[in-house]
Amino acid sequence: MSTPSASTSASDSAGVVAGRHPGGEPSRGPVARVVLDSPLPQLDRLFDYRIPPGLDAVGPGIRVRVPLRTAGRTVDAFVVETADEQQFPGPLSDIEAVVSDVPVLRPEVWALARAVATRAAGSANDVLRLAIPKRQVRVEREWLARRSAGERAESTPLVPAPIEGYPAGALESVIRDRRRVALAAIPGVLRSAGGEWVGRWARTLAEASALAYHAGRSALVAVPDYRDVEQLAAALRGIVPEGSVVRWDAHQPNPERYRGLLRAAEGPAVVIGTRSVVYAPAEHLGLIAVWNDGDPLHREPLAPYVHARDAALIRHEQQGGALILAGHARTAEVQRLVELRWLEAMAPARRPRPNLVPTASLVSADRPAEQARIPSSAWRAARDALREGPVLVQVARPGFAPGLACAECAAPARCRVCGGPLGQDRAGAIPACRWCGTPAPGWSCPNCRGTRLRTRGRGSVRTAEELGRAFPGVRVRLADGEHPLQHVGEEPALVVATRGAEPIAAGGYRAVLLLDGERMIARESLRIAEDCLRWWTDAAALAADGAPTVLVGVGGGIASALATWRLDDWVRAELADRRALRFPPTVRAGTVVGQPDAVAEAVRRLARPGLEVRGPTPVPEGARAILVFEYSVGAELAVDLRAEVIRQSSTRRAAPTPGKRGRRPVPLRVHLDDPSPFEE
Repeated sequence: MSTPSASTSASDSAGVVAGRHPGGEPSRGPVARVVLDSPLPQLDRLFDYRIPPGLDAVGPGIRVRVPLRTAGRTVDAFVVETADEQQFPGPLSDIEAVVSDVPVLRPEVWALARAVATRAAGSANDVLRLAIPKRQVRVEREWLARRSAGERAESTPLVPAPIEGYPAGALESVIRDRRRVALAAIPGVLRSAGGEWVGRWARTLAEASALAYHAGRSALVAVPDYRDVEQLAAALRGIVPEGSVVRWDAHQPNPERYRGLLRAAEGPAVVIGTRSVVYAPAEHLGLIAVWNDGDPLHREPLAPYVHARDAALIRHEQQGGALILAGHARTAEVQRLVELRWLEAMAPARRPRPNLVPTASLVSADRPAEQARIPSSAWRAARDALREGPVLVQVARPGFAPGLACAECAAPARCRVCGGPLGQDRAGAIPACRWCGTPAPGWSCPNCRGTRLRTRGRGSVRTAEELGRAFPGVRVRLADGEHPLQHVGEEPALVVATRGAEPIAAGGYRAVLLLDGERMIARESLRIAEDCLRWWTDAAALAADGAPTVLVGVGGGIASALATWRLDDWVRAELADRRALRFPPTVRAGTVVGQPDAVAEAVRRLARPGLEVRGPTPVPEGARAILVFEYSVGAELAVDLRAEVIRQSSTRRAAPTPGKRGRRPVPLRVHLDDPSPFEE
C-alpha cells in the first residue's frame, strides 16, 4: 500500500473534488497549496488552488475559503505554501476568499502536525484543531492594530539565577547545549521569586525556561492540569517578564487562547499549559519540558490520540532545543529512552531522603490497631503534627461512599442503565451511577431482591466527617474535583484530598498520611504500580523538610522504593519485567475498531513479520483487534494502516451509530499506542 501524493486533486467516496476545475487547460499564475478543514481521511493531503487576481493577501499560514466541486460547497482551509507553478497537471479551481490574513499556521506547526499524524496513522487536520484555536475576530483586530502601531511584546533584559539543587551548572549546560534529559525532581515546596509557595519542581522548570528565554528562544512547558499551570505561572513571576509568559490551557476562554497563539508566534516567550501546548508556535525553540508524563491527562482523547510526550519527542527532533522530561518518579517510557541512551538521566546533587514510613513494616503489640484504615501510628503522626501546622490526608476516591453493595447478599450495586457502580456523594444522598450519573432511588438487588444498601469503602467526604469527629476543634478542609483548593495556610488543619488534587501548604505539610494504598494498587492495570508511585511521591513531595509521611497498608518492593526514594531502581526492574512479557513500552501496541468485516479485512491486509494480532473480538462498536509490534516496523505499519482507513472510507459506508443522527462514522478507527487493552 502507499499513501497519496503530497499535493494532488483527488475524489472522496461521494465524488467530492478539491482544487480541480471541471475541464480546460492547466491554470496559469500563482498557486496556493492548502490543507482542508475536513474530517474525511481521504482529504488529508495538500491541494493546489489558483490564486486569482485581487487576492494578493494569500500567503502561508492564513485562512482561506475554497470550493469543493459537489453541490457548490465551500470549506475553510489553511494555506501551507505558495508556488509559481502547480503540481497537479490539470486546471485548478480558484480560491474563493481570504477568511483572515493573519498567519496562524506556522511552518513548524504544520511540520509537527504532519509528522505526528503520520506516526499515529491519523489526519494532520485533527492535530491542527488542537494547535489552532477558533478564530476570534476582535482579538485579531487588536493584534493587527498593535502591530501597525509598531508595538512589540515586552522583552526586558534578564539575568536568570543559577538553578539550585542540581550539580553546579548542570541544567544550565542542558539549555545551552540543547541536550535531552530525564530529570528527577526534588521534593519539597518553597517560595517563588514572587513570594508564592510552589513545588520545587515548578521553580526548577521556571528557571530552566528563563534560561531559554534569556538566550532569545522560546520555551514550551506541558503539565497535566490547571493546578500545575497555576504553580508554573507563580514560579515564573519575577524571573520572566509578565508579557512574555503565555498560558495555553483548556480552562481559558477562546479569546484568551487565541490571544496566546498570536503572542507565542511573535517571538521569544515561555508558553505554559496542558497537553496541547506542545503544538504552540515557536520558530526559535530553546526548550520543551513535560512534567509528570505518566499522568493520563497527557493522553489526547481525540483522534489521532497522541500523547503529549510523543509529540514533544517529535518536535524536538524537528526543531532541536533542549528537552526535559521531569517527574518525581520516572515512567517506564522514559526509562526505556534512558536505557537506549537517547535521554540522559539527571539526579539532584543530593539524593532526597524523605521521612517516609510504610505501616506494613511496623511491628506493634496492638496488631488490629495497626491494620485499621488509619492505624494508630498514623493517628499519632497527625496529632503531633497538628500542633505545628496543616496535615495532608490523601484518599483514593471522592464522595461519601465510593461503592455500594446489597446489605443482604453483599453483591455490588450496579446501575440498571449502563452497569456502572453506584455510589453516594454524601450521607443520605440518593445513590447514583459513578459512570453515567443516573440516580437509582428505587434500587433492588437482581441477585436476592433486597432493597437495602450498605457502603463499600470511604470517600473523601466521609473521611473528612470522620476526622472532624476524631479531632474536635480542628478545621477540616476538602480538596477534590467538586471542591477545588489550590493553597492552604500555615495554621493547623486537616486537608483531605483525592489523588492529584492536593493543595500546596505554606511551608509544607507537617505530616502526610497516604490512605487507601491497598485499594489503589489492587486495580488491574499494567500501569497501576507506576501510577501509585507517582500519586504517592507527588503527595510526599508536599511535606515540609523532615515531616513524616505515612504510607498505610502497602508493603513490598514499591513501599521500599518509596521509603528509600530509590525510584529509578524500581522502574528499571519494572521495565525488565515488561520486556520479558512483551508489554509496552518495550513494544508498541494499538487497536483497530470498527465493523467486524472491516476489521477482519484490515487485519488480513496488514499481516507482516514483526506484527502480532490479537483478535478480533466483539466490542460494543463492532469488533476490535489488538496490534502488538516492534518499533522497527511502526512507521511502515502506520502508513499502511492509514491507507487502509482511506481505502475503506472511500469504498464502503459505515453503519450508523444507534440512537445518533448526523454524519456516519468511518468504518475503521485506529488508535496506535492505545493503553486500553492493558488497563482492562
